[in-house]
Amino acid sequence: MFDSNKVFLGIAPIGWCNDDMPELGGESNFRQIVSEMTLAGFTGCEIGNKYPCDAAELKWELDLRGMRIASRWFSSFILTQPMEQVEADFRSELDFLAAVGANRINVSEQSWSIQGQMDTPVLADRRHIMNEEEWDRFCAGLNRLGAIARERGFKLCFHHHMGTVVQTAAETDRMLAGTDADKVFLCYDTGHFTFAGEDPLTVLKKYIKRVGHVHLKDMRAEVVSRAAAEGWSFLQSVKNGAFTVPGDGCVDFDPVFELLAESGYEGWLLVEAEQDPEKANPLEYAIRARKYIREHTGI
Repeated sequence: MFDSNKVFLGIAPIGWCNDDMPELGGESNFRQIVSEMTLAGFTGCEIGNKYPCDAAELKWELDLRGMRIASRWFSSFILTQPMEQVEADFRSELDFLAAVGANRINVSEQSWSIQGQMDTPVLADRRHIMNEEEWDRFCAGLNRLGAIARERGFKLCFHHHMGTVVQTAAETDRMLAGTDADKVFLCYDTGHFTFAGEDPLTVLKKYIKRVGHVHLKDMRAEVVSRAAAEGWSFLQSVKNGAFTVPGDGCVDFDPVFELLAESGYEGWLLVEAEQDPEKANPLEYAIRARKYIREHTGI
């Protein structure tokens, strides 16, 4: 189905340690995390809070295990910080990623985000909704960052995310329509679209040519139903098991895999399923995810 020379399998450390809730997986350590990723059969990963801050040290540790860095989250504040500061922070992040051999960067606009607020219901329409002026500033800023990324041989992949100014399919539509196709790509996340009440396959069909990075995240529908009924925040939803690895929730991945393969997608398929490691053993779930992907894609 996929060309294994052009499509690579990775997993995010967020199943082992959570950047937004450091108490989840607080006892884990970097070497354990990346060794278990390798043991589960993955060849790449993203970067978490346990990882070395020195690029040479990080690359050495990963090289020992035959692992690579696929990408990294970058919190942009285009709407609330001077663009000069955003650009400086972005260039610094690209420097680090280039030093470890990556060529993707996942950008999420965090101005007014509620994703990290423990007590703010994520499904209660309390997000900031951008006005026309803010949309113009936002898209222009993304184009600027995308141009910088392209100059460095990177793809800027925008991560739509629950609790942020780009959460829905309609907001994703507008973001992509307002940015240049050769500068801004989509970090396509099956779980976040599903949580937002969207059909991830419909979105993928519309923007398949803009996809630069893929997060494979499954969702437990019964947990999200409780999140809506009980007014849980995004973080509370995560702690209660809203997300899981592919094959363990309600997302139908087969047509997603088929469309990506048929379109000639090149890049990473990266499992990103944040869970409480006390409730969901990270290695066990990583092995389950790798087995599911092998059975459903052939790689």
